[in-house]
Amino acid sequence: MQNSRSLKSISRIFLVMLSTLLLISLLTMFTSTSNISYPPFIFTTKKSISNDLTSLPYSLQTQVSNLQTQLGVLLHQLHNDSSDSKTLAKFSDQVLRVAVSLDKLADSLSATISTNAPANGDEMSKVDKDLTEPDEENEEDQERSMSVKIFDSGEIRTYLSPKPNRQSGKKTFLGVEAISSSVGLLCTTMPTNVDRFMSYKKYEICPDDSDLAQKLIVNGCDPLPRRRCLSRTPQNYSNPLPANSSLWSQPSDNNILWSHYQCKGYSCLISKRGFSKCSDCFDLSIQRWGIPENDSVSAEFGIDQVLRLKPGEIRIGLDFSPTTGTFAALMRERNVTIASATLNLGAPYNEVIALRGLLPLYLSIGSRLPFFDNTLDIVHSTLFLDGWISMELLQFALFDWDRVLRPKGLLWIDRFFCKKEDMQMYLDEFGRLGYKKLLWRIVPKIDKLEDELFLSAVLEKPIRR
Repeated sequence: MQNSRSLKSISRIFLVMLSTLLLISLLTMFTSTSNISYPPFIFTTKKSISNDLTSLPYSLQTQVSNLQTQLGVLLHQLHNDSSDSKTLAKFSDQVLRVAVSLDKLADSLSATISTNAPANGDEMSKVDKDLTEPDEENEEDQERSMSVKIFDSGEIRTYLSPKPNRQSGKKTFLGVEAISSSVGLLCTTMPTNVDRFMSYKKYEICPDDSDLAQKLIVNGCDPLPRRRCLSRTPQNYSNPLPANSSLWSQPSDNNILWSHYQCKGYSCLISKRGFSKCSDCFDLSIQRWGIPENDSVSAEFGIDQVLRLKPGEIRIGLDFSPTTGTFAALMRERNVTIASATLNLGAPYNEVIALRGLLPLYLSIGSRLPFFDNTLDIVHSTLFLDGWISMELLQFALFDWDRVLRPKGLLWIDRFFCKKEDMQMYLDEFGRLGYKKLLWRIVPKIDKLEDELFLSAVLEKPIRR
């Protein structure tokens, strides 16, 4: 009985939509083939246009697009209906046929629009000038539909579906009629884990799955989809230390969720059980980037030595390194604001950076930097982009750093190391940027094999015109 009422309700909606569709189709055909001059309140035209040219408004295509969306909702409802009724199945097939016909109508309308292009710059086409490319829109809709079909989670499907503005057909200050949510392309290659990530109870506490989130990010599913659940907090959370004392004070264990780390307390981190490239960086008593004791052996430059290259010009920047924020803390003491980009590589790097009163960026090396072009004064990286990195990945990283650096900004490559025989290959890649060498040092890396070299360089971005 309930299914019968549902079917009747859907049928009524379908008939209304079909009638609207037929009216639009007839109106489109009539206006496209006739030479009748219409009053300005029906179709807007410019005074310079001859009377035999009719402007086909963008609203018609918008209404067709809205009908397509509504039919999609109907098909989704029919698909989710648990009834095995043959009548319901037959009606579903009919709706599907009409949806296909509607797609063909939209394509025909787009073709009509393209044939009415103006012959020269003095004429106006029979369609509105701000019409977007229909073929591009159709391709984007098809791609978005295909990506949605890959996932099983209803929440990820909801997230990926376009969110129309409350006033249908009206563009916002952003210049769009709907907001499409961002998600990494490679998320489609790992649908099982994405479905797991998006399986939660809405408006309740999020699952404790930060390890799953980082696994997705590292494998290219970045940005991750947003979720509608509440962030989990440490059970015995306490207020952070004041800004004037938090830079060099050990954070409280109560302010970190330890469930996904080998260490279960900060004292364990100090005992060098963190990530190998930053095994001692949780010991906040160790402060690097002072004055090198022996310039002929040390691969480091001092912070003050670098800042003297641009007195008063270095104000904001990025540190892309496995770090707990020590470089940013030293720069803070010199009135320079640094964002520290790192993942939680087996230890709570981002949490510690934040607890020190600094700005963490939870970011993978494969991610585009979230800064606009030509905005940062300095980009610093240490002990991260080393001999393990492929040439193509290094190129994409370097050119993205170049993008965000302002003209005359500084790129500080700090203790990059690789095999001796590979050094020239990497030097060629750094040289592609065309930066000016301000500080430059290549020294042997002292280890058991002694077959590696350190490179440290401070380079200045040129002005390009």
